[in-house]
Amino acid sequence: MRGVVPRRTSRDIRSDSMIDVLHAVLSAGETTRNDLMRSTGLSPATVVTIVNELIEADVLAETKVSAGRVGRPTSIFGMNAARGRILGIDVAETYVRATMFDTALNQVSYTESARDEHVLEPGSIVETIGLVVDELLQSEGVCREGVLGAGISLPGLIQEPSGMAVVVPNWEWRSVELDRLRERVGLPLVIDNPLKAMVNAERWLGRGRSAASLATVNLGTGVGAGIVLEGEVLRGATNSAGEWGHSLLMLDGRLCRCGRRGCVEAYIGVPGIQHTLRELAPSHPLADVELQSDFISLLAHAAESSTPDDAARETVARTAYYLGSALADLVAVVNPDVVTLTGWTTWALGGQLLSPARERMRSQSPGRAGAAVELEISAVRGNPVVTGIAMIALERSLVDAGLLTTRIPVVL
Repeated sequence: MRGVVPRRTSRDIRSDSMIDVLHAVLSAGETTRNDLMRSTGLSPATVVTIVNELIEADVLAETKVSAGRVGRPTSIFGMNAARGRILGIDVAETYVRATMFDTALNQVSYTESARDEHVLEPGSIVETIGLVVDELLQSEGVCREGVLGAGISLPGLIQEPSGMAVVVPNWEWRSVELDRLRERVGLPLVIDNPLKAMVNAERWLGRGRSAASLATVNLGTGVGAGIVLEGEVLRGATNSAGEWGHSLLMLDGRLCRCGRRGCVEAYIGVPGIQHTLRELAPSHPLADVELQSDFISLLAHAAESSTPDDAARETVARTAYYLGSALADLVAVVNPDVVTLTGWTTWALGGQLLSPARERMRSQSPGRAGAAVELEISAVRGNPVVTGIAMIALERSLVDAGLLTTRIPVVL
């Protein structure tokens, strides 16, 4: 029955402690038992027991021994990078990216295939994912038996009473397509919504290490927010929490691709930013640039150029205004300690958006809700969706090994 919280056993509690240890080791790279006691707050006996079990299972490995002035030498250990390979796959509207990690979550290799965002047939997308995975494995000479698991991020992934579905504008996947995906990839799979994957990376590798409540905002073709409240990822009843991009920014405003008018995404998603430029300067050379990634990089350059481009600069200024206004609503509802910006639009435009968006967010947040909120560009670089979904896949491999009882969002 939905909405019923399952009873937690002593084994579940121990599993949570093991996850705390694993994430602390991943964050630190190398650590000691004493450092783990301080960073996790777990008792010395719990840390010693868990570390010993993980070393025996080849999940952790001793990397060196540090000799102190007094007492016994201190063992320094980290994740056992040689245990196997993990894949993280980000399926977006305009690309499919697959990254291979070792089991210390160091990136080994990656490959990417551009997608025609107008090709929406599920079978075609499944085949593209399969081909990208095949290419990555072949390029590294890794057989499927050497991969412990793969995580796939699918936009619009929700959970319904009848099962899983992928629902984004113009995409309609149901269980049969997900079954085909599992068969085509041929690996143990976990799938999740990109917002949840993204904030998972921020939670353990970025500002989430020092903030109990945070929101990570992704800026790209679409926009959304991964949210952590009191240390837990907010999922909602159908795993669709965080669709902040489809909250209302402008009453009866621009038509959004979801069918509503005035959504945040219609103003700060890449097509919305290009719409703003067209409103300001219909004949501007960038107004009709077809590829979104090209448009954003060219806009960033034009707005920063020493040669005045008033339309480009005003487009960025208005985007920052829209972003700050929408963040003020997010802050009012969620009240996080930190908001981080991530995604490929952030990497291109974030330096120009950050300060004015922060000022607007704070001025528009009700009461003092936004006064203490930190707005930053995420320090988790590369592709945080890929990293986050790979972390979930790594956890799933430990569930399969009987070490964890964690409930992985969606296992195929």
